[in-house]
Amino acid sequence: MNPSPGSPSKTDARAVVLPLALAQFICSYAASSLNVAITAIAKDLDTTVIGVQTAITLFTLTMAALMIPGSKLSDIWGRRACFIAGLAVYGVGALLAAFSPGLGLMILGNSVLEGVGSALMIPPVYILVTVTFTEVKTRAKYFGVVSGAGALGAAAGPLIGGLITSLLGWRALFLTQALAVTLIIFLARGLTDQPRQGPRPPFDLGGAVLSAAGLFFLVLGILQTSTYGWFVSRKDFSVAGTVLISQGGMSPVWLSIGVGAAVLCCFFWYLRARERKGKEPLLRRRLLHDRTANLGLGVQLVQWLTMQGTFFVVSVFLQRAWTYDAIRTGLALTPATLGILVSSAAAERLARRHSQRTLIRAGFVVTTAGMALFLALVRTNSGVLSLVPGLLLTGLGVGVMLTAAVNLVQSSFPDGDQSDISGLSRSVSNLGSSLGTALAGSILVAATHPGGRPFALSLTTLLVITVIGLGLALFIPSRADR
Repeated sequence: MNPSPGSPSKTDARAVVLPLALAQFICSYAASSLNVAITAIAKDLDTTVIGVQTAITLFTLTMAALMIPGSKLSDIWGRRACFIAGLAVYGVGALLAAFSPGLGLMILGNSVLEGVGSALMIPPVYILVTVTFTEVKTRAKYFGVVSGAGALGAAAGPLIGGLITSLLGWRALFLTQALAVTLIIFLARGLTDQPRQGPRPPFDLGGAVLSAAGLFFLVLGILQTSTYGWFVSRKDFSVAGTVLISQGGMSPVWLSIGVGAAVLCCFFWYLRARERKGKEPLLRRRLLHDRTANLGLGVQLVQWLTMQGTFFVVSVFLQRAWTYDAIRTGLALTPATLGILVSSAAAERLARRHSQRTLIRAGFVVTTAGMALFLALVRTNSGVLSLVPGLLLTGLGVGVMLTAAVNLVQSSFPDGDQSDISGLSRSVSNLGSSLGTALAGSILVAATHPGGRPFALSLTTLLVITVIGLGLALFIPSRADR
């Protein structure tokens, strides 16, 4: 098949997509691989497990908070320049974390610099795929590659991280990331960006501060649910040694979530005022008036919530109920990884035969079936083969709907809006990932009393949310069939 007009040849396309997919893989892998090395890091740095968990949480917070401003910078600096700058910042952060003598330098390297680097390089990944491949079906193929790389990184992170930590030590986790980033920068030297049309837009600093603060407190509140619970505080909440909320009182997570929601309301009010003055906003509000894109963003939130939440529950189940170590846990998740790879590889073929909304709906149906099979077949005394049907179907469904949803959202807007929608899309995905892990973790803790069946309850909750996602997909309008 000949490439469509304006699209690169197959060889050029692979050269474009390879560094982008590797960058997405590294970011997703980094977020999940460190969880298996927490104890080793805490012991070597003479700190606490809570301290290392805080560093990992801060990485997630930094990345989520800066995703929209980072995306806007791609309009100002250029997509390729922003991508490479993000890789460079990320690589410096990885090196600092690898050679850190204490927790402070590790937080600077891993939590701050790697978080900033991720926020700079991930939005251009999706923008470059969108503007490089103008034909929607071809675009679906390469979104499949990139989305599959991200899902693969999240799924394979514990296995790869466990192997590296066991064989080479935890510092090698960061050294391999630095080496990978160096390779990606080398591969990205051939990336091209479309020439700028018109003057360089200004950077909306006020909007950046408000969006970052709002998302920071919102995600922080969600992540704190595993410690304090959703409704009733499991422990005293103290600030500077003063107990503000006693155990048994209202969970303090709502303070953080409330602050985040209030700041985000101020952010949207600020955008409105700035647009009325004729100034360039950080995010154009008209993007939020597109029904198809809004439903696509809602679907993305549910997809990432389901994927990360399910992987988290299954991983904890395998380690607690079946006493698997990190490596065996990663190997046990292989069926899900294979499912994601197969469905992502088939993205172009599926997109040529079916509409994006049909693929999203089918993905939710298959994912729901996989989760139901896991609940029906897996028991504390069942064999490892009982995992295969449920995990394989879940992986297949996730791979199909992730690719289709990204394509649906990004393709809803012209090139001039790609930086805005890409940042918003990545923020929603990060929010879904954080919410999935936090929701599953808080249920696991809350249902640990005798007879509570925490794993079944967690997975059932995620299954219900998946069905809600299917309900959202049913409302995607027919104009998405393009």
